[in-house]
Amino acid sequence: MTVKQDERHRNLEGFLTLAGWGRAKRDPLPGDASFRRYVRLDRGRGERCLLMDAPPPQEDVRPFVKVARHLLDCGASAPRILAVDNDSGFLLLEDFGEDTFTRILARDPEQETALYELAVDCLSSLHGNSRSGELDLPQYDTPVLLREAALFCDWYFPAVTGRAPTAAQRESYLQSWRDIFTALPPTEQGLVLRDFHVDNLMLLPERSGVAACGLLDFQDALQGPLAYDLVSLLEDARRDIDTQMAAILKRRYLNQTSVEPDSAAFDAWYAALGAQRHAKVAGIFVRLLWRDGKDVYLKHVPRVIRLLASKLESEPALAPMAEWITCHFPDYKQPLPPPRVWATRALPIGP
Repeated sequence: MTVKQDERHRNLEGFLTLAGWGRAKRDPLPGDASFRRYVRLDRGRGERCLLMDAPPPQEDVRPFVKVARHLLDCGASAPRILAVDNDSGFLLLEDFGEDTFTRILARDPEQETALYELAVDCLSSLHGNSRSGELDLPQYDTPVLLREAALFCDWYFPAVTGRAPTAAQRESYLQSWRDIFTALPPTEQGLVLRDFHVDNLMLLPERSGVAACGLLDFQDALQGPLAYDLVSLLEDARRDIDTQMAAILKRRYLNQTSVEPDSAAFDAWYAALGAQRHAKVAGIFVRLLWRDGKDVYLKHVPRVIRLLASKLESEPALAPMAEWITCHFPDYKQPLPPPRVWATRALPIGP
């Protein structure tokens, strides 16, 4: 253990002792795509909570705390914050248990419709809440969307082609996205959780209505176009959803949400944000292995590329991106080379 690790360990033990959980049994949970780690604490008599260990400077717990408290004020089921150490990056959270929607669907696929309806109802309720837009958050605007979309060019492109894009190729790629977002009509803005999908939703059957949907992993929330979270749910990078069911669920959301009266504008943003998200996620999943050594997400890349291709081939508003692909990256739908081929090359230059 390094000196820094030893100091962090002492800080953790002091935090847990002060919070009354120093003697609790500890059960580490599987990691995710971030630097955070989670540990379930159990001090008996049915008393459990979760420790979030989010080491600075890679992580910052303050946005999570801020958004969690706001969601609770809006009547949503975010984990209650039991103890906080902002400087060290430690949180104690209400334990929602182990029933993520993903786990429930794996053991009981018959619950798919009910779970997705609950998720859509939760999202529409949150977007329709008069307080949901009160939180002071950065904007999910064009510069942020472009920075995210660049991950496809910076990481996925070189993994497939074996070379980095030229400066001119990268700039023309970003310009294609600028053209797409500039042409979109105005749309309603609000709270965007950004990772609203079945891995981050929990079933809380003891609660009624939309409160039965527990929310996780929202520390990256921004203020932006409302369509983003719905497309994150219905065009999931991790699991296939029947297109007819997705269309019904999208209509369910629009019927329940009065904040977006112009469904054509919503549809346009839904298509553009779907393509942007798929491009971003393809880059992220490659980066997770190439840079961070995490290969668990690579199996989802074919689905993400299939979703991206479907958008580019069916949405005329995405023509600038489709034209860039045709000109500069026509092989983007080809399977990735084996990681041993590309993961040993020099890392791309970029975030």
